[in-house]
Amino acid sequence: MYNVHGKADKNHLLTQHGPLVKKLAHQLKARLPPNVEVDDLIQAGMMGLLDAISRYEDTHGAQFETYAVQRIRGAMLDELRSSDWLPRSIRQNMRKVEDAVQVLTQQLGRTPQESEMAKQMDLTLVQFQTLLGECGGHQLIYYEDFHDSEGGHEHFLDRFAASEGQDPSQGLIDESFRSAVIDAINRLPEREKILMGLYYEQEMNLKEIGAVLGVSESRVCQLHSQAIARMRSTLREQSWTGAV
Repeated sequence: MYNVHGKADKNHLLTQHGPLVKKLAHQLKARLPPNVEVDDLIQAGMMGLLDAISRYEDTHGAQFETYAVQRIRGAMLDELRSSDWLPRSIRQNMRKVEDAVQVLTQQLGRTPQESEMAKQMDLTLVQFQTLLGECGGHQLIYYEDFHDSEGGHEHFLDRFAASEGQDPSQGLIDESFRSAVIDAINRLPEREKILMGLYYEQEMNLKEIGAVLGVSESRVCQLHSQAIARMRSTLREQSWTGAV
């Protein structure tokens, strides 16, 4: 819709795409821990929509909604990063899982089983699975992954950043990182590989994935956390060895 000057009517765009913000917020919320408030995501998304409206020009050659989705999602992710939505204790626990995966993979020469990881961490299988369930929302990439290092090694994601001063998330478009992620997925046990495809490609929710795999929703959450830990461990190993 355009005003008398032939420009897109900003108020109309805001009203028209308000439901899109809510849709994107609820889609993102479904993949995050319970402590994340959907209203906070919606508020951030509306700011992203306003930013999109103010920046958009018809000369971009793209439909406004396509452009707006990028700005809305970006604003929501910025809000998550700034609010530190995943508790530090969860990240610490998942780092321990990643370390267990890495040690056992080197020792065994294969992908470790759940029971083996639990034993490596001095946990019972039930305790280990409970820990995985509590780590819902753990993700492959964190913004601080580009800035933290440990043990004297370059951080495993620094290797894929295109250049200093560039938005780190943009550096992930690099083909070497895509190849590394594909390799990490291919190394997953078959059930976890299927889960990742249903979750990220088919965009199914946990309940729907549980129906496909024949397990409970809580079990899907555990398997997802475990798959992410395996992938992050693989990416760390690739970075340190240069085997991409």
